[in-house]
Amino acid sequence: MKYALTMFPTDDAIRPDEIARAAEERGFESLFFPEHTHIPASRKTPYPAGGDLPREYYRTHDPFVALALAAGVTKKLRLATGICLVVERDPIVLAKEVASLDSLSNGRAILGIGAGWNVEEMANHGTDFKTRWRLLRERVEAMKAIWQNERAEYHGEFVNFDPIWCFPKPVQKPHPPILLGGHGPKALARVVRYCDGWMPISMMANLQGEIAELRTLAQKAGRDPKSISISVFWAPPDRETIDGYEAIGVERVIFALPPAPRDEVMPLLDSHAKLVR
Repeated sequence: MKYALTMFPTDDAIRPDEIARAAEERGFESLFFPEHTHIPASRKTPYPAGGDLPREYYRTHDPFVALALAAGVTKKLRLATGICLVVERDPIVLAKEVASLDSLSNGRAILGIGAGWNVEEMANHGTDFKTRWRLLRERVEAMKAIWQNERAEYHGEFVNFDPIWCFPKPVQKPHPPILLGGHGPKALARVVRYCDGWMPISMMANLQGEIAELRTLAQKAGRDPKSISISVFWAPPDRETIDGYEAIGVERVIFALPPAPRDEVMPLLDSHAKLVR
């Protein structure tokens, strides 16, 4: 089992380099940073968890800048987005950001992705909520082409460019792992089609049933089910639960930390570290 952490890297929380250094010292395998470029002040789209939207959603640092800072003070810690809103990013620029992080960290990047939920937020980026999943797939496919080819091109419904040179290339081959966040049959089919792993939220998934379905879909598509990793986001820090996850094929559990000052975060980090040991 791999043990990971996630935290909104906000401007008023413990610094990304501090939490990264502490995580590596305590034996954690990876650190996941989420993102929102902004939150529209209209707040028309309701918060999926209900109630008021937590303030960290509109105070987060750019994840790639925060992860680069984390990379500079660590040697082994995997550097992950959880999640990167691909539908709000230019695929050529994003391909360069991911490849740069992977290159400068000597192959430690993980790209956790999703299509988002905030209709107005993605609309500000020119993305139609109804077609966001098709857009996400094309941008992922375009990035794979950029990462794997010296002269890359892609021609789709939403993404279209003739041959380009774009460097650096990632250290990890063929590219850093791509983990998709989502639930249900369509999400699982997307994982099988163009991702390397599935990253469900613990309280939203029927893990045993969906893992079985994922493996069946992989076999039908001619993929080795073992080639698809499973990481549980916002996992409960409970030994019995984690052992149960491991028994059904979960490879990584990701514990959440609050976006808070060092004095509040460190005791929780130490508590989670007991499970690693």
